[in-house]
Amino acid sequence: MMIRSLKLRTPSPEPESKLDLDRAFALCSEITRDHSKSFYFSTAFLPKDKRRAIRAFYAFCRTTDDTVDVLSKSDAEARPFLDEWRRASRLSPSEQVNPVLAAWTSIRDRYAVPQVYVEELIDGCEMDLSIKRYKTWQELERYCYCVASTVGLISMHIIGVNDDDPHLFERSRQSAIDLGIALQLTNILRDVGEDLARGRIYLPQEDLRRFDYTEADLHHGVIDDRFRALMRFEIQRAHDYYARSIPSISALKSDGRVAVAAAAMLYRGILDKIIANDFDVFNKRAHLTFWEKLQHMPGIVWMVRQLPRESKEGRASA
Repeated sequence: MMIRSLKLRTPSPEPESKLDLDRAFALCSEITRDHSKSFYFSTAFLPKDKRRAIRAFYAFCRTTDDTVDVLSKSDAEARPFLDEWRRASRLSPSEQVNPVLAAWTSIRDRYAVPQVYVEELIDGCEMDLSIKRYKTWQELERYCYCVASTVGLISMHIIGVNDDDPHLFERSRQSAIDLGIALQLTNILRDVGEDLARGRIYLPQEDLRRFDYTEADLHHGVIDDRFRALMRFEIQRAHDYYARSIPSISALKSDGRVAVAAAAMLYRGILDKIIANDFDVFNKRAHLTFWEKLQHMPGIVWMVRQLPRESKEGRASA
């Protein structure tokens, strides 16, 4: 199912009954399945209510992003639709005319998700309308926070932390942010070629200079020792962020840890696939097959069982 079926420009009728809202959630699940097999696979390990909530949130994120990259022919055309989407995201569930927004805002209200995270997420998508290059890692890190770390923070509200302790949430906030940055950087490294076709280069300009690799080299798809060194540098950066993200998983309620760990570790596996493809991110899309994901799961479950449980008092307990 193409995301265009959401009819962003011509909204679907507002859900008027529980059955209609159920269909909205079913649509969100379909969007998740069709657009992120890894995320759909990982969220299968959540209990039903949280699984439905997280997939509704994914559909909201996916549709927000596609307002920029898919549903509009130009950046100028995308901006008013993104502005309209932002305004609609602030409304109550009963005011929604789009099924994805109806499902998402009902989840937002149920789990008391701060709207500031939603605004920052949309800010990140809006950055794609005006920023095509990033001079430094600090600039790119801010972009990664907006489009991905906010996702982690919202997910923590939905999945919940141990003892529902707000202090534990705050202590775990930075590691959740780090996980989002790791995931987004992985996404950037996988999609170098696709983003280049859209006129975007996310690799920091300072890093290109560090390895004496140019934009012209990128456009020609040059894979040489300079590019391999550049990619190894960025891959190690991503691994460092993944390593710092572990406390955010420990802080989660037990029924959400395997799902989040699976999402993180399976996505991290894309970095190994990039290396296995000899860093050809211009012609090959690095991914894990369904069977490879299954093969990783015993190790992921074992890892989760070894994690200390972050306690209400701030101590780690078994």
